[in-house]
Amino acid sequence: MARDLLLEIGAEEIPASFIGPALEDLRRALTERMAEARLKHGEVSVYGTPRRLAVLVRDVADSGEDVVKEVLGPSAKAAFDAEGKPTKAAEKFAESLKLSVDKLGRSQTAKGEYLSARVEEKGRPAADTLKDALHVAVHSINFRKSMRWGDVEASFARPVQWLVALLGGDVIPVVFGDVKSGRTTHGHRFLAPGAIELKAPADYEAALAKAHVVADIAKRRAQLVEKLAAAAKAAGGKLLEDEGLVDQVTNLVELPSPVVGTFEERHLDLPPEVLVQEMKSHQRYFSLVDGAGKLLPKFIAVSNTPVRDEQLSLRGYQRVLRARLADGRFFYDEDRKTPLMDRVEKLGRVVWQGQLGTYLEKVERFRTLGVWLAVQTKRAGESATIERAATLAKADLVTGMVGEFPELQGVMGREYARASGEPEAVAQAIFEHYLPRGAEDALPTQDAGALIGIADRLDSLCGIFAIGKAPSGAADPFGLRRACIAIIRLVLGRGYRFSLAGSVDEALRLLAPKLTNVKRKAGDAAPREQVLEFFRGRLKSLWGEQHRTDVVEAVLAAGFDDLVAAHKRLEALSLIVGRADFQPLAVAFKRVVNIVEKQGRDVAGGQTQSQKLVDDAERQLHSAFTQARNSVAGFVQSDDFSGALKEITGLKPAVDTFFDKVMVMAEDKELRENRIRLLTEIGALFNQVADFSKIQAEAAA
Repeated sequence: MARDLLLEIGAEEIPASFIGPALEDLRRALTERMAEARLKHGEVSVYGTPRRLAVLVRDVADSGEDVVKEVLGPSAKAAFDAEGKPTKAAEKFAESLKLSVDKLGRSQTAKGEYLSARVEEKGRPAADTLKDALHVAVHSINFRKSMRWGDVEASFARPVQWLVALLGGDVIPVVFGDVKSGRTTHGHRFLAPGAIELKAPADYEAALAKAHVVADIAKRRAQLVEKLAAAAKAAGGKLLEDEGLVDQVTNLVELPSPVVGTFEERHLDLPPEVLVQEMKSHQRYFSLVDGAGKLLPKFIAVSNTPVRDEQLSLRGYQRVLRARLADGRFFYDEDRKTPLMDRVEKLGRVVWQGQLGTYLEKVERFRTLGVWLAVQTKRAGESATIERAATLAKADLVTGMVGEFPELQGVMGREYARASGEPEAVAQAIFEHYLPRGAEDALPTQDAGALIGIADRLDSLCGIFAIGKAPSGAADPFGLRRACIAIIRLVLGRGYRFSLAGSVDEALRLLAPKLTNVKRKAGDAAPREQVLEFFRGRLKSLWGEQHRTDVVEAVLAAGFDDLVAAHKRLEALSLIVGRADFQPLAVAFKRVVNIVEKQGRDVAGGQTQSQKLVDDAERQLHSAFTQARNSVAGFVQSDDFSGALKEITGLKPAVDTFFDKVMVMAEDKELRENRIRLLTEIGALFNQVADFSKIQAEAAA
């Protein structure tokens, strides 16, 4: 009879950002161990609040499934002597399985014939399996930071207070530190502090709900959003959207209870981002706006308990915010006393990266690179704005406000540039060179900020790769993956046409004085190749979300130096790759590639000599190819890759006839080499769009 399984770890308040990853670790560790034990089960649900991490598994089987395995022993040659009698190797193998040698079978493998036996392995009882599985699961959670307490050797995010481990109505013995599992959980710390005895796992969520705890994260989040919207409406405004803050506050409370507070209207003359950041960063308050999106002098704070005396509670919330806003105003007023340009020199005392120098040196590099990009993208008219904005781009890093709120870099640079009398285009470019800051962030609205942003990120990518600190696994301390994706989004979103490899070369040239003493490991690729390969990996991942992986590979293999052209090629190819008539084309092209790769290694380059074509089929192919080549060149020049593909597809009948009637590997050397050159030229024509040999022909059907 199937039973439900519940594991709950109760602790002191766990940081909000730890809860989601911890639950995923818990789910993964438990289900992996159950799978290894062949223990079938139903739906798996996780629950999390600041005081608990829990996983509920429905319909766990009574025992793991039995399985029959084939076990291999010694080879047949080693198992029997010349007279056919069993050797000690055969006898020991049979003895280990509690069988006689004559009961053993034989199995043919790639390495030869071996003795074998089919052995039935009984599944373990669920209780036995889960005792081990729960122990592993509890100890497998990886927190960003852990702590120890008392004499306990085990570590956790916060001290563990209780454990619940139930299979049906039975307690599974689990120990963590000095805490042993039972059936006792606890409700809300203030509203229901008493112990709660659970009879069965199915009672868990309802029992906690009665004890004022919304254990399901999705339900608690939905409840929070609903209450925030109602509170905002009652206050005459609407919530300033901030999904990240909603997620964070959801995991700060067990029972969300919003209250609306106010702050002094005089603070509304501060930049809106300052007010929002003051409320969000330290207090986790939600901002309110009017119908036009303008900030109101109001906020919503979320308590973990319903407020009995709302005015008393609000006085506390407002007193804390009043002090924070006073600090913000002080920083804002003091920072504006110094023109932004006067702060640039101080960047020479702020290290960006030990081997790559200060922020001032970085600014000088990406300013030059930004102007270079403006010329390459035919936007040289923006050079003056780029020069000035790039010079000032990082100056706000040495202001009091950004020192207190690093999240406001760029925002304060824009505001202080305006206060210093800089042109609006310069001020906006200072802010926009940080965009996009994430996957959902907007792109810059003007070229200056976008080109400075590309230059800044290219300097970081090339510099960090050049000193041998490329990202490894999940570790990416310099945010290079994010920077690379941002460059791709900027280039495609703004339609910039320039050589990616050329820009990497220019960035490395500007970095050269900092790289003179850098030693690379033997066998490591040059920084240029590493950076370009890094771009290739990000493009493959990014484009693979919307297109077939083999199609992405085919396009990237044909080159991605011009990112805009590569993306257009991808879109054009994706439109035809699923057509029924495309599969034969892919097969034909692979045949062309295979012959060229195998037979063309010793063939000197050059064009096909038409006077040496002797068969009608090869003459017809050459004629069709010559006509198609001219048309394809025009289509590629105008970025009409659909048109280019149509021309290329039209070559298929001539290619098929060629392979049917012409012997490529003719005995006559000159004839053979001329035919290989023809196929090489056809392959190069195809490669202007994609490397068709990368496409899975069967997938194209």
